[in-house]
Amino acid sequence: MTYVIAQPCVDVLDKACIEECPVDCIYEGNRMLYIHPDECVDCGACEPVCPVEAIFYEDDLPDQWKDYYKANVEFFDELGSPGGASKVGKIESDHPVVAAAPPGGEH
Repeated sequence: MTYVIAQPCVDVLDKACIEECPVDCIYEGNRMLYIHPDECVDCGACEPVCPVEAIFYEDDLPDQWKDYYKANVEFFDELGSPGGASKVGKIESDHPVVAAAPPGGEH
């Protein structure tokens, strides 16, 4: 189980969650942030600081955003587990679900 960043983060990239994360597992893509499922320790520190309420515990992810679980997991298929977002910096790509989202993440 892990936390997931969903549609409200698309094109917002507030980054308050990054500052709260004690294990540096929130990575920046072009249009949104992603939580690494293997690096997340399920502490929940990121969830209350998100100003757009885009972070959900995996089991609590709203049905309309279920594809964002897959996006958060598959975003790391090629990257693997670098052991911290600060080592990597911004990743100049997004998962196809995010790349295809309308501007501002609106549906």
